[in-house]
Amino acid sequence: MRLFLLAALTMIAFAANSVLNRLGVLSGVDPLSFAVIRLVSGAVALAVLVWLTGGAFSLRGRKRVFVALALAVYMLGFSLAYITLDAGVGALILFGVVQMTVFGGVLIGGAQVSAAKWIGTAVALAGLAYLLLPGATSPDLWGAVLMAFAGAGWGVYTLLGRSEPDALGATTGNFIVASLLVAVFAAFWPADRLYSATGVSYALVSGALTSAMGYALWYRILPRLEAATAGIAQLTVPVIALAGGMVFLGEAVTLGFVLASALVLGGVAWSILRG
Repeated sequence: MRLFLLAALTMIAFAANSVLNRLGVLSGVDPLSFAVIRLVSGAVALAVLVWLTGGAFSLRGRKRVFVALALAVYMLGFSLAYITLDAGVGALILFGVVQMTVFGGVLIGGAQVSAAKWIGTAVALAGLAYLLLPGATSPDLWGAVLMAFAGAGWGVYTLLGRSEPDALGATTGNFIVASLLVAVFAAFWPADRLYSATGVSYALVSGALTSAMGYALWYRILPRLEAATAGIAQLTVPVIALAGGMVFLGEAVTLGFVLASALVLGGVAWSILRG
């Protein structure tokens, strides 16, 4: 039960990032600047927390650079894709690719994915498609490619996190290196920078709270989860994010949302309990 509650809290943090990202962009911050502020503020918050707890982190090593690169690819792909991509299609591409990446990593590692997990994943993805696709426009090719890279980056970040012995130290190192990579990329990206006090505040909350603490918690529980289960659990994030939009953005509750949520949550529950 404790593991379930921690996993649920992590999924809520991930969903909160989506809501905060939408609020920040709507408040006048361009997506790339939001990503930079989010990563840098998260890195600072994590470094302070490590210092306060007497811990340590490392910025060296091939694995640290590779994991941080995966995190940077996710952040950049996610931010840039939504410039041209419909939100619903983007979420479906993102989590579909995350699932394929995680399942692919499991199979390459020699483990098996049970039939229950395959069936539950298919049901949950069908629920997401029903929830996100109606009314969506045809996806922009470049945006779809960027979101696919984002999904692959997050899938790799999830897989590699299962072998981290120090969740807080590892997440801190990942954020610092990734923030440097994204900041350098943003410095050369040819686009106007937009800022507003409200939008920047949303980015700071997303970085220092829901990203930094949420990702550290994710690395804390990943070693106790099967890789396939960790991937499947994340299919609940779009549903939680839409529910958050209904609470904080005043979006309407529809019968389609209720039915799709039942499919997604039922598929996830089937995958985990039957698996």
